[in-house]
Amino acid sequence: MDKIRIRGGKPLFGEIVIGGAKNAALPLMAAGLLTDERLVLTNVPRLDDIRNMRQLLANHGIAVDLPGNDGRILSLGGPIGNTEAPYDIVRKMRASFLVLGPLLARMGEARVSLPGGCAIGARPVDLHLKGLEQMGAVIRIEGGYVIATAPGGLRGTTIVMPFPSVGATENLLMAASLAQGQTVLANAAREPEISDLTDCLIAMGARITGRGTDKLTIEGVSSLHGATHPIISDRIETGTYACAAAISGGEVFLRGGRGDHLGALIRSLGEAGVEVSEREGGLAVKRLNGLHGADVMTEPYPGFPTDMQAQFMALMSVASGASMVTEKIFESRFMHVPELNRMGANITVHGESAIVRGVAQLSGAPVMATDLRASVSLIIAGLAARGDTIVNRVYHLDRGFEAVEQKLAACGADIERLPG
Repeated sequence: MDKIRIRGGKPLFGEIVIGGAKNAALPLMAAGLLTDERLVLTNVPRLDDIRNMRQLLANHGIAVDLPGNDGRILSLGGPIGNTEAPYDIVRKMRASFLVLGPLLARMGEARVSLPGGCAIGARPVDLHLKGLEQMGAVIRIEGGYVIATAPGGLRGTTIVMPFPSVGATENLLMAASLAQGQTVLANAAREPEISDLTDCLIAMGARITGRGTDKLTIEGVSSLHGATHPIISDRIETGTYACAAAISGGEVFLRGGRGDHLGALIRSLGEAGVEVSEREGGLAVKRLNGLHGADVMTEPYPGFPTDMQAQFMALMSVASGASMVTEKIFESRFMHVPELNRMGANITVHGESAIVRGVAQLSGAPVMATDLRASVSLIIAGLAARGDTIVNRVYHLDRGFEAVEQKLAACGADIERLPG
């Protein structure tokens, strides 16, 4: 199993190209199940999660082609030959569950394993299932599988979501596109990835209004057609490299980064003494006069993203003063704290909050990645640590960050991947 070694103390200078958003690409790939025609996606990131989703779609019988040699373009769609999403594939990542809505809407049936993914606490799928039941689906759970049928087809209705779940919004949005009549999704998630999915569905012939708001109205159509759609840049990758530049004390241009997608993160970085400025083609990031403690609380978009909590905590571990990081989206998402403390950080967890008392210097240590975002937070910490940091179990990292060691090394980091 590969490891990554970082020798800290070198500021980052240069340019990092931000790839396509993993969290946009996965639902967009699931949308390929909605049509017999070809859906062509461009700006596709090369990640393990993308490969797993390709495997799942191929299992359903739709063709998944990669025109060209760089893997940045996906062409998918066609007849569905199998409506079961098996445990062996779905257990690898939670986003696999997004095939449920498209399969049910197009085929009238689906058998989908309950999902896996990172171990960051309970992430129930009840909102997905309750919404589909409101649309006329008959659902039971048996042997670890969700077995769903829509004997009379899905029917439009008004669904008021108790929480703006991203996954449930995506699943119901895709299902509603082929449902009979009008569906209203109230208290829908507003993340940029949802707007990207909405844009793609509209390009495929869906009739959706309310893009970017918490109320989406979908007029169902009988079929969708093919389209070509560019995937938005990854806001979490953008924020991650912004934290890396800040903790190293350097200055980095994030080509393709979009400030309008970062929400509260830019404000929090500003409070911490990090300047993020819009430039043509991307964002410039630099630390101003030292790092200062800043409090954050994770919230649905446009609030502070839970997927940036670990990276920001690593940054705050060397900021002057104290910070409070409160996690309101997922429980069990502080598993990186003991690993950061192994490197000399001073972090104490109290329930859903972590108190971070900044230290002058971190020290390199062997650490263990526990989930996708935690793994990259340890790399960020390693950039500022004295000596060598060895991050173990980096298969988590490969699920969501492409070529992270090459991108950082190109900006001056002393970092390399070591075979396990």
